[in-house]
Amino acid sequence: MAAKIQLSRGIDEEATDVKITRSKDGDTSVAVFIFEAPNCMTGENAGSNEILGMYMIDEEGEMVTRNVNAKFINGKSAGIEAIHKLSGEREWERFLRFMNRYAESNGMSLNKA
Repeated sequence: MAAKIQLSRGIDEEATDVKITRSKDGDTSVAVFIFEAPNCMTGENAGSNEILGMYMIDEEGEMVTRNVNAKFINGKSAGIEAIHKLSGEREWERFLRFMNRYAESNGMSLNKA
């Protein structure tokens, strides 16, 4: 199973950008996902889907964040930002495994600051 992200159930998305920060002690981490033209808000899907969270799905299961914000300019969709907060080493390691699979599936690469 390829790793995938969905904002609306059943519609796969491709993140435009992902920014990850981690505290010095490693206790807390934040990942910010940017979707410039999400599939759930374009074409035949526009306006007909509920976005209740961001679902990160792979062979290990599913991670969910409900911190999802849509942006609009002049009444038109200008993208979505989703924020996923992680606590502790276990959540961090699980997230990294997902991101490696997702990056592999979508041709993404890591750029360190």
